[in-house]
Amino acid sequence: MDSLSAQRRSEVPDPYELERLAEELELREKSRSAGLANGDHTSDDNDDDGDFPNLPAYVPLSHDNPYLNIADFDVEKFLLSRSYTSLPDLRAELREYLAALKEELVKLINDDYEAFISLSTDLRDEGSRLDQLKRPLDGIRGRILESKAELSAIQNNIQEKLKKRARLREEKARFTSYSTFALLQLLLKISDSITRLEKLLAIGTPEEDPTDSFELSLQKLGPPTDETPDEKLPTNRAKHLARVATEYTQLLYHVSKARDENCVFVNGVQWRVDRIQSTLSSDLDSLLTSTLTHLTEGKSENRTTELERTKWVADLTECLRTYDLLGLWRDAEDIIRRLVVRKFVKKTIYPGALGAPHSPIVPHTPFHPNIPEPLLSATFAGPQTPYTPFTAFIPKQNAAFPSLGGSKKHQPYLLDDTNDSLARLYNQVLRFVERDVYYIMEATDNIRNKSNNPIVGKESVDKQDPYSPSVNEKGFSILGNVVWEELSRAIQDEIGGIVFAAGRPDEFRKLIDLKHYETTQAFIRSLELLAPSLQAVTSFRSHESYSIFEKRWQLPVYFQLRWKEIVGKLEESLARSKLEVSHSKDIQPFTTHQASAVWIAISACWSSQVFIPELCPRFWKLTLQILSRYRTWLSSCLDVIDSRTADQKNAATSSLGRPGTPVSGGADASPDNSVADDTLLRQYSAAIVDVLAMDSAVHTLWDQEISLILPDGGESEDTRPKDALDAALARLTDTIPALSTWIIAILTRRCSDALVPVKSIPAQLRAMSSKRMPSEASHFVAGVLRPLKQYFGIGAGDGSGAQLKKRFLSDFSTDVFNAVTTKYINYLSGMKKTEESLKRLKKGKKPAFSLFGGSSNANDENKDEERIRAQMILDVEAFGKDARGLGVDVEHNSHFKALKEVVYANDTE
Repeated sequence: MDSLSAQRRSEVPDPYELERLAEELELREKSRSAGLANGDHTSDDNDDDGDFPNLPAYVPLSHDNPYLNIADFDVEKFLLSRSYTSLPDLRAELREYLAALKEELVKLINDDYEAFISLSTDLRDEGSRLDQLKRPLDGIRGRILESKAELSAIQNNIQEKLKKRARLREEKARFTSYSTFALLQLLLKISDSITRLEKLLAIGTPEEDPTDSFELSLQKLGPPTDETPDEKLPTNRAKHLARVATEYTQLLYHVSKARDENCVFVNGVQWRVDRIQSTLSSDLDSLLTSTLTHLTEGKSENRTTELERTKWVADLTECLRTYDLLGLWRDAEDIIRRLVVRKFVKKTIYPGALGAPHSPIVPHTPFHPNIPEPLLSATFAGPQTPYTPFTAFIPKQNAAFPSLGGSKKHQPYLLDDTNDSLARLYNQVLRFVERDVYYIMEATDNIRNKSNNPIVGKESVDKQDPYSPSVNEKGFSILGNVVWEELSRAIQDEIGGIVFAAGRPDEFRKLIDLKHYETTQAFIRSLELLAPSLQAVTSFRSHESYSIFEKRWQLPVYFQLRWKEIVGKLEESLARSKLEVSHSKDIQPFTTHQASAVWIAISACWSSQVFIPELCPRFWKLTLQILSRYRTWLSSCLDVIDSRTADQKNAATSSLGRPGTPVSGGADASPDNSVADDTLLRQYSAAIVDVLAMDSAVHTLWDQEISLILPDGGESEDTRPKDALDAALARLTDTIPALSTWIIAILTRRCSDALVPVKSIPAQLRAMSSKRMPSEASHFVAGVLRPLKQYFGIGAGDGSGAQLKKRFLSDFSTDVFNAVTTKYINYLSGMKKTEESLKRLKKGKKPAFSLFGGSSNANDENKDEERIRAQMILDVEAFGKDARGLGVDVEHNSHFKALKEVVYANDTE
């Protein structure tokens, strides 16, 4: 049986081992039945207990069973789902299900058998067709292999070339600076460049040694002659030399590289390089000379046309650009100086030039009849000063002055030469510079801005300080090196004795005050207006000749003369340390002659008759010193006043450090003390008025003139001029609080003295025969604040502090009112204590026998107290109303509220 079942298992595939499970279940049942036969009932104990649940309905196996349709069949889950079926029954069901499956399979095969049989007949001729498709594949494979071989060959060649290049790079890296091959190429370039330059410059071999290489070069270019029908333009010559200069700069670069490698070849050809340099320089000088000659003089028979001048200017620009490329700026400037400027200066500036008539300068382009020449007077810039420090000018352009190159030309700012021979001379110079030099300055400035020569470096302009002088500046500076150098030398040598008055301080002072200095400075400003750019003006002002020319004016000597004049007059006024009030209208808005003298000295430093921009720092320092001197004098005057009044008014001086503190005094103030107080009030008030007027006047002078003239000190707080001025004025205005304290103390004492009669109010009311209620304030109330009104001139003419009314009325009145109110409260508190003491004393005494009884006396006392309280209320209200008229905020004043509380308080006893 076992062998037969094993054989059956081997023949029939059983992936779920159902046969094995059935056999194990059969063995388990046999063992169980054997245990029951032996009397073992332990396993059935649980089956006998309780009722069995209803058995589930029988569901046969089918394709819809969820445990048979899943991809991963789980035997245990399937058996658990059929736990109500015994294994023999389960095996029977499975066999039945297997038979059903086989039957379905056979049915499917039978259904598709006809199609299966036709499949073999359809594939009968497919072999020959596959052979036909296979036949061209061999040819394609061959061609692919050939292409692969060719690509491999190309790849191998590329790899070999890359390896060769790598080896070359490795060999090249072994050299330190230049490889031998590169050095040989460099030497060949030098040799070719020298030969090419010699041909361009028509320089022959040493055997030929031509005497005029420039003429040979002109022959090659076709020189401009009147006989040649097709005349060559001069621009061709300039472009030729520009090409030569470019080639020459490349040669210098190559020579410098070869010299770094210590090549002997460079030393051997150095003489040829020097000859090229000298020849090129000579040709440039000749071209520039001829071009300037044509521009300034023109043809001999007639003036050149505008088209010809335009061509010459283009030639001049190209020639100057070549000079800039070679770094030969000074050579070009020397030629321009000799050919253009020096000729005019010699004809115009000579010892008798100021007395001789001047011939007019005829412009190349006629002046427009409707456009007058602008005049630049000696007082051209600044509100009250003749001129201001240099700022960035933007020269005006005029359509009536077209330049030679086609752009608009600047119209010169001429001086007012009415009855002034020096101004007429300067106008001649300005017209000449505008006509014959301006286009040269404009061309050189454009070249300088556009030049990017790597060999000849240009100095950059410092953006932070554009007026800082440059040392060894590179580039053109026609205005400084050409124009001003010749003009300054001629002015100093030929007419310097008249212009500068050297060695004669009196005449120097007179001239510099009146005309010559102002006229010359206006001429320099007008000359700067003709400069094409700010950089040109910067170079001009940093030129050595400009500094030498300015030193000839002996400005330190002039400042010393002015210093003695200003300070001498000021010290005469400040010699007396006493505040003397003056009502003269000549010194307004000041009240003392000393303050007026200080203001005159300060304003003189910046007046048009005294101030010179070059001396601006010195005049600024003198201004600050004058303010400090006035502060010292004012302090000394106050100290003298304090020492004189210390013994006479001890009580007053003891409260000077505490504003608003009243000083106790008697009601019988002597006339001498009153006069002394009036004097002190006038002096203290005059000091405050002068300090405030000085502060306002100096600030106005700063806003209107000094701030426009004085250069900015930078971002540092220690160097700002405005901060220094504010500090000096602050030290001066710091005296105002102390002066105000002293004035308040005197006014407080006077007002407190007028408050003394308040003590006698109870006695007066009790002594009156009429026992009616009071209806008006006491007579003394109107006089309490009268000293304050008299001081500010309110309703009583002009007082000592009338000029301080607008600024200090409210502050002084509040401080004095607070102090007097405190005194008033003290008086009322003392009176209340006295009355309470009298009442207690009267209550302690036994009343005397009276025939009419004692009730009338008690009623009279009550009426007196009511009258006294009513009178005090009227007095306090009148006092507050009087203070309100002086600008005191009575409603919110804490002192006055305390006073009203004292007056309105009811008697509790």
